[in-house]
Amino acid sequence: MPELTALAWVLLAVAAVSVGMSKTALPGASTLAVAVFAAVLPAKQSTGTLLLLLIVADMFAVAAYTRHTNWRALLRLAPAVIAGLLLGVLFLAFADDQWVKKFIAVILLAVIAVTLLRRRFARAVAEGGTHPVAAATYGTLGGFTTMVANAAGPVMSMYFLAAKFSVKEFLGTAAWFYALVNLTKLPFSIGLGLLTGPGLLIDLVLIPAVVVGAILGRRLADRMDQRLFERLVIVLTIVGALYLLI
Repeated sequence: MPELTALAWVLLAVAAVSVGMSKTALPGASTLAVAVFAAVLPAKQSTGTLLLLLIVADMFAVAAYTRHTNWRALLRLAPAVIAGLLLGVLFLAFADDQWVKKFIAVILLAVIAVTLLRRRFARAVAEGGTHPVAAATYGTLGGFTTMVANAAGPVMSMYFLAAKFSVKEFLGTAAWFYALVNLTKLPFSIGLGLLTGPGLLIDLVLIPAVVVGAILGRRLADRMDQRLFERLVIVLTIVGALYLLI
C-alpha cells in the first residue's frame, strides 16, 4: 500500500465520491477528481488509478439511465472519438505532463466559450448538437482529452448541452459514452504503464466512496431543475479547465 498522509486519503475519498456523483448527477464533477488525484499521486499513476474508479462508476450510471440513452448520437460520435483516442495515445508517449495539462485546459476553455456563444442563438443551438461537424469536432477532442487526462467530461458535456438533451437523456447518453470509451482506454493505459500495483490497492480502498457518490447522485438527479443542472455543468467545467491551466 502506498504511504500517504491522512489528509491525502481524505482528499482521495472526497474525489472518489465526486467520481460517483459525476456519473449519476453532475457531469463535470469528475474534474475535481482529476485535480485531486494529480496533486496527491504521481501524474501518470494518477491517470491509471482514476480510470479504474471511473469504470466502476460507469456501471452505476449505465444501470440507472440505460432507458434514456440516445444511441443515434453515440453512433455519430464513434469514429471521431476513436480517432481522438489514438491521437491521445501518441501524444502521451512523447509529451511532457505539464505541457499536456496546459494544452488541454486551453482547449476546454475555447470549447466552453464557443458553446456559450452559440447558446445565445436559438437556431444555432438547436442545430449545433446534431451537426456532423460538431460531432466530429467534439468527438475528436473528447477522445483525445479522455485518453491523456481522463478529462473528456467538460468537452462532452458541452456537446450534450448543445444538443439540448433533457437531464435524463444527457445522463443516459453520457453514461454509455463514458462506459464504452473508458473500457476502450484500458488496454492502452496498461500498455503505456499507467496502471500500477499501488494504484490498484488505492482503488480497492476507494471503491466504496465511489458507490456512495453514485447513490447520492442518483437521488439528486431526480430532484434537479434543468436550468440549475446546465449551470452546474458549465461552472464545474470552467473550474476544472482553469485548474488544469494553472
